[in-house]
Amino acid sequence: MKFHFDSNQEYQIEAIRAVTDIFEGQPLSGGDFEFSLSAMGAFLSENGVGNKLMLTDEQIWENIKSIQQRNEIKSERTELQGMNFSVEMETGTGKTYVYLRTIYELNKLYGFKKFVIVVPSIAIREGVLKNLQITHEHFQSLYDKTQINYDVYDSKKVSSLRGFACNNAIQILVLNIDAFAKDENIINKPNDKLTGRRPIEFIKGVTPIVIVDEPQNMETEIRKKAIANLNPLCTLRYSATHTNLYNLVYSLNPVKAYDLGLVKQIEVDSVISENAMNEAFIQLEKINTTKTKIAAKINIDCNTDKGVFKKSVSVKAGDDIYKLSKEREIYKEGFIIDEIDAGNGTITLTNGSMLSVGETQGGMNDEIMKYMIRKTVEEHLKKERTYKGKGIKVLSLFFIDKVRNYREYDANGIPVKGKFAGWFEDIYQQEIAKPAFKSVLPYTADVLHNGYFSQDSKGRVKDTEGESLADYGTYKLIMQDKEKLLALDTPLRFIFSHSALREGWDSPNVFQICTLNETKSEIKKRQEIGRGLRLSVNQNGERIFDRNINKLTVVANERYEDFAKALQNEIQEDCGVDFTGRVKNRGDRQKVSLRKGFAADPKFLQIWEKIKFHTRYSVDYKTDDLIVMSAKAVKNMPETKKPTIKSTKKRVMITQEGVDGQLISDSIDDDYGIRFEIPDMLVYVQSKTELTRHTILEILKRSGRLEELLLNPQLFMDNAVVAIKSVLYELMVDGIKYEKIGDKIYEMKLFEDNELEIYLDQFTFVVNNQEKSIYKNYIPLDSSVENKFAKDCESSENIEFYFKLPFWFRINTPVGTYNPDWAIVFKGEKKIYFVAETKGEGQELRPSERMKIDCGKAHFEKFDDVKFKGPISSVSELT
Repeated sequence: MKFHFDSNQEYQIEAIRAVTDIFEGQPLSGGDFEFSLSAMGAFLSENGVGNKLMLTDEQIWENIKSIQQRNEIKSERTELQGMNFSVEMETGTGKTYVYLRTIYELNKLYGFKKFVIVVPSIAIREGVLKNLQITHEHFQSLYDKTQINYDVYDSKKVSSLRGFACNNAIQILVLNIDAFAKDENIINKPNDKLTGRRPIEFIKGVTPIVIVDEPQNMETEIRKKAIANLNPLCTLRYSATHTNLYNLVYSLNPVKAYDLGLVKQIEVDSVISENAMNEAFIQLEKINTTKTKIAAKINIDCNTDKGVFKKSVSVKAGDDIYKLSKEREIYKEGFIIDEIDAGNGTITLTNGSMLSVGETQGGMNDEIMKYMIRKTVEEHLKKERTYKGKGIKVLSLFFIDKVRNYREYDANGIPVKGKFAGWFEDIYQQEIAKPAFKSVLPYTADVLHNGYFSQDSKGRVKDTEGESLADYGTYKLIMQDKEKLLALDTPLRFIFSHSALREGWDSPNVFQICTLNETKSEIKKRQEIGRGLRLSVNQNGERIFDRNINKLTVVANERYEDFAKALQNEIQEDCGVDFTGRVKNRGDRQKVSLRKGFAADPKFLQIWEKIKFHTRYSVDYKTDDLIVMSAKAVKNMPETKKPTIKSTKKRVMITQEGVDGQLISDSIDDDYGIRFEIPDMLVYVQSKTELTRHTILEILKRSGRLEELLLNPQLFMDNAVVAIKSVLYELMVDGIKYEKIGDKIYEMKLFEDNELEIYLDQFTFVVNNQEKSIYKNYIPLDSSVENKFAKDCESSENIEFYFKLPFWFRINTPVGTYNPDWAIVFKGEKKIYFVAETKGEGQELRPSERMKIDCGKAHFEKFDDVKFKGPISSVSELT
């Protein structure tokens, strides 16, 4: 299986542009320079190629303000926060793809060549390396096989840094923060292999653009100083959960990502015990220490006037839980606190029981976890059955905190099943035997599950913290198996992994996540759901955007309300936004049912038979008109700004605290003798617009601005392309003509093949009169305007029949596909058949929306007796 990447995702392009526009005004291919490194006291010297910035801080700040305004980012800042720039992107929306493609764009636009990607952990490092591998072919096709080298820093191979500094191609170095944050790191010490130089000098000398992945993990003074010590031209910071938003240029927060359908919808299957007061329940919540005393907080079952309820109480050594529980009989023998051990985080009872912080005894713990496994298997099999014909592999991920619960070893060191593995196989056999699931999967239970854990020197799996050398091999295995896991003919569907390895999992087809921890999990909710937020892919490696498919089910041992509240609070704290109501309760999902027999209803068929045809389009416009209008658009395009050179003078200050600099003066110069290499302008613009060279030259000559090409060639060409394409699309749409493609139609079975399940909200329309539509119960809608329109269609005596056109009913246009809103049969002296597009009254349409609607009008002109109306905001506008 091979992943396919869509290069036209608008939100990703906007995130890339938000960074590249920081350097607007930098000359084309003026971003590199040659330098020499000389060893102190030696005659040896080496040449290198580095990045060079030719803009002033003032120009950068003006660019930042423009970017923030365009991206609707509010900032109270009045000056640049240094050369740090933040991009906020929700987990699962392609953050790594975005910054890797940004590298190519920065090279293409400005000639920058040296890049360092700083990561905080082994897991993220392996993820970045995997992304570099699987996107390489995609980027090579997008960027005309631009030469690029990437490598992971290895302290045993420091001489490879010489190649990083000297090579003239794009160089990407992936560097773990722990490899260079301390003075004793090899990279910071003189090295004989490098003629006495410190390896880090080869990085500092090239003034790299530093990309920091998950910068919130690098906010300590030591780590910030280490990054600054790389001598970056600038630092680009990418995360979903920034601690500090320095010069924020793009924000795709959880609310935006969810609303745009860029991540899976989240649902929570809550598994908790109720009325389970029959065991000696104790949970150790925390241990508190002061200089004079030590105490613990435990949760127990207590007798009250209204029955038995759970209660948190503070205890010290010698306290009797029987008395604290108001004499619950079950605590009578052996439940005195014998010891509180703050060092190991445990308490011991006089009956010999020991609990760690977060651990629970009693309260049906095992039964709860068995049921969580059952609910996960059940949900998995439902999705397997639904997605069977769609080529989508379904994966379920179990996170556990103790490896022995999945795999143990006998006296001879032979691996045997732990309790979770045994429970899983028993439960799976029971579920697959049900009539609904019998033919879903052809595999036996033992090949459907496996564990990914770190191992000791004897090959035995073990508990780890996620950052050991043993974990490195596990992350590598996870990444190596990424494509294999997504293949339908690979039996493995249910994966058990240690909670500490959570960061290593980013498979797009994780549809269920279940955390089976015997201790209370301190993992944040955003981390818990983050492993399953990515949109799924099919067997061709193509991303699936169907919201009805992209649903992540989190099986949680807590009340839904508690989960949702915790998640909401995290997002409000992390991003300053409100996430209320966007986490769905599994039980609230409703099926949208189609009315039985609607396909044979004459009222439906009378309009469906008219509009069911596929079409293709052709365009007709006059080249002379294109030249005149485009020349005017180029004439009015933004100013082409000339690059500048900045001089900064500082006095070297040597003190006991170290070497510092005191600013004396700075100046800029745009009167320099450098001549830019002028690219083939006509070839470039032609590649973007597909117009002839003659037409392009005529447009630019008539614009009166051709001489600006000499000021800043790339900026001039890009602005010209934008201006020309806007006119070109307008003319194409104005002159568009559609024709039916023979007998090709939208098949009726598409209605049945694409059944919907939705979460009811304020926009969902509840059908009362089924005879007037194809729906039996609900019509899923996206706005109050659509809801009012549906309500009026149902109540209006003038409307005989109506329905919302399904998402798969799409019309091809020059600016993308178009999905009209409604099909309506209007009664009168003569029946009128409408296709309508609804928008809010006075709503301003984006140019692309307006052009798509115009194409819709041209499309339906080819259908007898069908009228297209739009945009409209009410049924009354149809008359």
